[in-house]
This record gives sequence, structure tokens and C-alpha cells, in this order.
Amino acid sequence: MLCQECKKNKAIVHLTKIINNMKTEIHLCQECANKKGEFELAFEPNFSLHHLFAGLLDLEGAEPAVDPPTGSRVQCQGCGLTYDQFSQIGRLGCAKCYDHFGEKLGLLLKRIHGSTQHTGKVPERSGSQIKVKREIEKLRSELQQKILNEEFEEAAVLRDKIRELDKAVEGGEDKID
Repeated sequence: MLCQECKKNKAIVHLTKIINNMKTEIHLCQECANKKGEFELAFEPNFSLHHLFAGLLDLEGAEPAVDPPTGSRVQCQGCGLTYDQFSQIGRLGCAKCYDHFGEKLGLLLKRIHGSTQHTGKVPERSGSQIKVKREIEKLRSELQQKILNEEFEEAAVLRDKIRELDKAVEGGEDKID
């Protein structure tokens, strides 16, 4: 692909801009990209994964990790690592750090992965029972929400579906519709 500016050199800079749902693609050679200037990459020269991780730890509006009874910063009793140090280096010092920074780590994991509980994949051979049990857990959670919202008709439908799946699990059926 040739540069869209000079139409001579091979385009090596490919920029896609999306503004107000309008997509614009620009393909430039190195010289034309340097002349334009606005296409310079906005990364800092010392960009690292630690900076990215530290940015994720900086929960907007969150208060610093403070131990309420003493007023001192939370520090791991096992290795002495503080939460501030953890946010700088992006690594925990020891297994006890999970206990000492638990609440903050839970927020971080939820922010990164969307959940604090690992579910993993289910093997094909033994997966049908596990999948059904997960479906039951999901339906029970939905049922509780429907009850709280006083949507009793929908809750009754979910209750019946849970009972049907429970019977199938107890009966050891492999295929469940």
C-alpha cells in the first residue's frame, strides 16, 4: 500500500480515527507521518507494564489503603510490603499479602477480570453436569434479584426451571434442554 500523501513510498504508519462514529483511515510513509506531526504516538518513552498496572490500581476517588484502628498505611506482616509499594512494582511480596491487601486486591481483580472468582473451562467429557450446576447457580442468583424487585411471576418461572434442572442433576441425565 502506498502513502496517501506522497503516493511514492510504502505506507508504514496506519492510523484509524473514530470520531462520532465516523471512521477515518490514514496510511502514510515514515517521512509524511513525521511531517504531519499529529500522528506521533502518544506513548511515553519509558512506558512499561508496571505503569499500566499502577494505573489500574489507582482507583479513581478511592481512599488510600489505611488501617482504621491505627491510622497507619496497610503493610504486609509477612514481608513488610506496603500497598503503595505494591502499586509501584506491580507484584506482591509473599502469600500473606493477599490477606493484608485483600479488599483492595478484590476490587482490582474485579476491575481487571470482571469477577473475583475463577470459573475456568469445563472439560467436554464431564462437562454437562458442571455446566448444569453453574446454570442453576446463575438462575438462583437471578431468582433472588427477581424476588427483591418483587417480580414474582418471573421468579416463579425461574423457580420451576431450577427445580427441573435439580431433578436432572439428581437423576444423572447427560443432556438437558
